[in-house]
Amino acid sequence: MGKLAIIGGTGLSEIGDPGRNDKQTIETPFGLPSAAVVEATINGKNIVFLPRHGEKHTIAPHRINYRANIWALKTLGVTHIIAVAAVGGITPDTIPGHLVCPDQIIDYTYEREQSFFSDDFSATKHIDFTYPYNQELRKKIMAACNKVKLNLIDSGVYGVTQGPRLESGAEIIRMEKDGCTIVGMTGMPEAALARELNIDYACCALVVNRAAGLSDSLISMSEIEKIVKVGMCDVKQILGYIINDY
Repeated sequence: MGKLAIIGGTGLSEIGDPGRNDKQTIETPFGLPSAAVVEATINGKNIVFLPRHGEKHTIAPHRINYRANIWALKTLGVTHIIAVAAVGGITPDTIPGHLVCPDQIIDYTYEREQSFFSDDFSATKHIDFTYPYNQELRKKIMAACNKVKLNLIDSGVYGVTQGPRLESGAEIIRMEKDGCTIVGMTGMPEAALARELNIDYACCALVVNRAAGLSDSLISMSEIEKIVKVGMCDVKQILGYIINDY
């Protein structure tokens, strides 16, 4: 079945029993990853976990060393990655507290290192990114949601912005016209880097707020934190079912 890694986002900085997890600091050709990589045993299954923002969520989205993170996971033999993310909802059905398993992505970021081969490029290094997310891994997320009976939107377009600021109302209008259904800050270049190293990759996104300009009030971080606290409990249930397959 391969080796599974979970990349944790906002609200998911650890997994399993911290007292029983092994941590490794892995140096890569691209520097250090966001944190020590955790090798955990959950329900008798061995998985790998990495918090992309660091152990205490101190790394801003545009400062994450995405290349080091993905390279470190590959070094440990990871073949599949489920990336957990907290996102804003753009379309009417993306309600706070619901989960989305996107099938497409639009990248609005800039000045992020997009490839492992920037300094050693050749024509053979191009990747096919028509379908950014692995369909079989997406099916596992959907099946797990069905078992837990959670609200899941089984497709969507993840618009990735630079951050760390939230978006303007006009930017969200533009993104909706572009076809985006959710908005976040960490989906790229993470997905493309996984593809470059032939790692199957899928995203489980928790909607934590309506995107800028789509509600009657300003975005409240305290309200987001409440949604994250409850929603990440749901995400952990889903991950538990998926981990049982590895």
